[in-house]
Amino acid sequence: MYRSLRDLDWPLLIVTLALCTLGVLQIYSATLGTKWEDAWWKQIVWVASGLVMMWVIATFDYHSLLGRVIYFYIGAVALLLTTAVIGNKVFGSTRWIHVAGFTLQTSEFVKIVLILLIAKYLTDIKAETLEWKDLAKLGGFVAIPMALVMKEPDLGTALTYLPILVCGILMAGLRWKYLLIIGSILLVTLPIGYHFLKPYQKDRLVSFIYPDRDPKGTGFQVIQSRIAVGNGGMWGRGAKESSQTHLGFLPVPHTDFIFSSFAEEHGFVGIVIALALYFLLIMQVVQNAQTATDKAGLYICMGVAALLLFHVLVNVGMVVGRMPITGIPLPLMSSGGSDTWSIFLMLGLVNSVRLRRFVN
Repeated sequence: MYRSLRDLDWPLLIVTLALCTLGVLQIYSATLGTKWEDAWWKQIVWVASGLVMMWVIATFDYHSLLGRVIYFYIGAVALLLTTAVIGNKVFGSTRWIHVAGFTLQTSEFVKIVLILLIAKYLTDIKAETLEWKDLAKLGGFVAIPMALVMKEPDLGTALTYLPILVCGILMAGLRWKYLLIIGSILLVTLPIGYHFLKPYQKDRLVSFIYPDRDPKGTGFQVIQSRIAVGNGGMWGRGAKESSQTHLGFLPVPHTDFIFSSFAEEHGFVGIVIALALYFLLIMQVVQNAQTATDKAGLYICMGVAALLLFHVLVNVGMVVGRMPITGIPLPLMSSGGSDTWSIFLMLGLVNSVRLRRFVN
């Protein structure tokens, strides 16, 4: 027990808690005097319980989890199907179910299963490069939960499954001709896929390209978010002087748009500090990948790193108007129990990989 605590990745934990602290403080400031003003202490509960979950997962040998991953995958798909049948419908989307007094977004926990599944599959392959049959199998494994999540509908969370897959296949080895063929297929199918999007999803894409076309409708979120970021200047306007956040112009300032609120209150300096912490977090996960004792540990850590990077890039790009609005939260800062717990569980996997280095 003592050795396990001592051998935990403490730099990773410290950076994680620093980001969580920034998140809690920003949630408190952004929701002051609103109907969400109790969100900050709920976030503290989620972070505290997330730390316990991280420790529990870290004590498990990740090899034992990999050996049971097919059962986890079947359970994850069953959970998504259950959500579709008995889940709570909020704002036209059925993403949540009640479990033991908690409202959980089940699609968030599928990410962990996919990280383990892809790591297991790629570890078992003996060939130096992937073949079409491997790509087809991996694509099928990811496509099933993606389709179910998109049906909810939740395009944002569904897209977060892709960086796990892409990172895995690139690291396992992929021939250039395969990349060219896949890229060509995507160029052809993307315009076709647009027609299968929900009306609100099409509106988000249009507002991303032409936000001023409907400034009071579909372009409202993007425009107000960009104004909030610009208002921050160099040092920020402070908690009580942030007009976009506290006058109600910035939508959901404690969840998807928390970075806009943070930028308005803490300015360019605050942004640099937050992004530096994310950089350190991701690099620490990558460092654990480099020192992993086997390929399975390498794939697990890099899958986590790819997912965190995707979350940060898309969320930050979204709030500054460089990416379409997808509803992808900012890891460890956005308010939300399911996302927070899933991130801590992933970091528990990273620590599990690290702790196996010290097992005789």
